Amino acid sequence: MVKRGCTPNSHVISLTSNAFSTFLQSIVMAQHRLSQYLNRSAQIFLTSASKMIRMEGANPVSRAPKVLFSFNSPEEVQGFATGCDGDIGGLSTTHLDLETSSKINESIGRTATGRFWGEMRLGVKPGMEGKIRSGYAGLRNKKRPTLFGNITEDVSMHAYLALRVRVGGDPKTRNSFFANIQTNGPMSSDLWQHRIYFQRHDNSWEDVYLPFENFVRTNSGELSENQIAMARDGIRSIGISILGGNSGISGHYELGIDSIRIVNEEDVIRTSPGEKLPPLEYHNVNQEP
Repeated sequence: MVKRGCTPNSHVISLTSNAFSTFLQSIVMAQHRLSQYLNRSAQIFLTSASKMIRMEGANPVSRAPKVLFSFNSPEEVQGFATGCDGDIGGLSTTHLDLETSSKINESIGRTATGRFWGEMRLGVKPGMEGKIRSGYAGLRNKKRPTLFGNITEDVSMHAYLALRVRVGGDPKTRNSFFANIQTNGPMSSDLWQHRIYFQRHDNSWEDVYLPFENFVRTNSGELSENQIAMARDGIRSIGISILGGNSGISGHYELGIDSIRIVNEEDVIRTSPGEKLPPLEYHNVNQEP
């Protein structure tokens, strides 16, 4: 008896095709990460070599305003990690994506900006009562490895952390946002925090200036008794969080983010409520060459 060949099942072909597509996507992502890694390394090497040639090693850190992070493209948004109590048994949710509405972005001359949003909830999943702290969500920049170590920022010659943001969501959640900074200090678990105070509550853009000298030292979510000066010459990460659990606040939260910058008093842009913000003209130091 001659056995007839089997006709491939279309469902199996579909699964094989999907797996191959996923495999190709993973290769493309790996190549992109490698390209970013090499570009960052080359940028550091060229900058250091240029300073050596010009004998600039002893020059002070520049006081010029700088954009440390922008949120205007998928690649820039992907440079940030998010997390919330929902990851460990809570019920809060968090998202970071691109807002492409021209109605929202055209006033600051952007085609896209970041949107940090979700649901702030104070409860926990069954069986997690008394085991975790609920009511928080946040984002921070991911590590930026190079051949010479992770990139850090020196903000020792700048007075303010400047955020171009817009606040939306449930009004009761708007006083629960904080800016967070991690440094290369002796305690890796230290987190320096400053509450974000908004002047505009109509979902319009504003610049918020947070003095570095007013950040307070926290550890494991609690204010540290021993308050010391922040090591501002080695900033590892900068982020934003919402802490509803501290104040018993729940509801939908939303924060639009255009950029995170460092500036001095002479760079502060003073505007009145309802006044249009001027465009930012200085360069994002973390853009790929």
